Amino acid sequence: MNYNKKTVKDIDVAGKKVLLRCDFNVPQAKDGSGAITDDKRIRAALPTIQYLLDQGAAVIACSHLGKPEANFEKWVKKQTEKGKDPATLTEEKWKKSLDALRMEPVAARLSELLGKPVILADDVVGPDAQAKAAALQPGQIMLLQNTRFEKGETKNDPATAKAMADLAGEGGVYVSDAFGAVHRAHASTAGVADYLPAVSGFLIQKELEVIGGALANPKRPLVAILGGAKVSSKIGVINNLLEIADTVIIGGGMSYTFSAAQGGQVGDSLLEADWEDYANDMVKKAAEKGVRLLLPVDTVAADAFSADANSQVVKAGEIPAGWQGLDIGPATVELYCKAVANAGTVIWNGPMGVFEFEKFAVGTKAVAEALSKTDAITIIGGGDSAAAVQQLGYADKMTHISTGGGASLEFMEGKELPGVACLLDA
Repeated sequence: MNYNKKTVKDIDVAGKKVLLRCDFNVPQAKDGSGAITDDKRIRAALPTIQYLLDQGAAVIACSHLGKPEANFEKWVKKQTEKGKDPATLTEEKWKKSLDALRMEPVAARLSELLGKPVILADDVVGPDAQAKAAALQPGQIMLLQNTRFEKGETKNDPATAKAMADLAGEGGVYVSDAFGAVHRAHASTAGVADYLPAVSGFLIQKELEVIGGALANPKRPLVAILGGAKVSSKIGVINNLLEIADTVIIGGGMSYTFSAAQGGQVGDSLLEADWEDYANDMVKKAAEKGVRLLLPVDTVAADAFSADANSQVVKAGEIPAGWQGLDIGPATVELYCKAVANAGTVIWNGPMGVFEFEKFAVGTKAVAEALSKTDAITIIGGGDSAAAVQQLGYADKMTHISTGGGASLEFMEGKELPGVACLLDA
């Protein structure tokens, strides 16, 4: 995939209307109030928004928020699958579920951060959005309603994409800055590029430069640290990184599948027995490629999955029955920290243990600390690893923390990202 794409700085936006896809899918309070509990994603979009406004563009921002079901019948089906009584599932309740994911709280927060009014449309491509987009002046910003309120959004329906593009009018431009959504071919992330010239914002530009650069031409040695729960979700990443990395480190829940594949005892640890053959294939591939593959040599095992469970350190592959591995052990910590000390580039995706429990966050914290002390380019691949680094207080010591969990994973797999492929090549 070509990572060298045109950016907002490569085009003239003065006096033009710009359809800007952001990632405003922010966490909200569970009480149904819609209150935003973390505005990081809104703040991340500010440099691109401010640049466009300063250049005299009229900005039509859009984003999805949560997973609203734009179709009543589909909503009923999903709720029924979750065990709800179909008799209680009224159209009124469905509409209430949509109301909880309206963009009002996002518009209010964005307005506060920009220090100027954000005009909010009542719909995505309907009469209100059309009228407000038509009246929008250079230097002004409006926000469309949740893009997933449109049935055609997730299907990448051409009519929906064209209707969104038409809001920017003749001479309009599409700017993509939602890295967290570029792995999906939706109307607002890919389809609109069929009708408007498409470039990246600063957020996507940085992701492409940093992660793309690390994959295409890394400063060596390149060390990849892969953790998290499942081998099945990371197999493509492991496979791709074995082609380019010098060292691949495995931790987290998926390490027990590797351990079991090599004949070890894993007790009640997380295990994907169906993936043991793949794990052995990866070990074999690493040996053939001359890549150093590091697996845990010891484990912190617990007698229950809880924050205050009894624990003991055991050798890898020797977890007693009734016990489960919840973190890498001290000898493994030492081994992994030594491996990153002299790295040129480190890519990290997935925690080393159950970092949400303080007692079992030791391995994840040690790796984060080791990364904070190295001179290497350090890239955190979104999702749980990003959350761990933030929670443990090492975020400002990393070169780059990706804004997209699923997108950064697919990027590292070497997959084509539809929301990037559709942008104009530089």
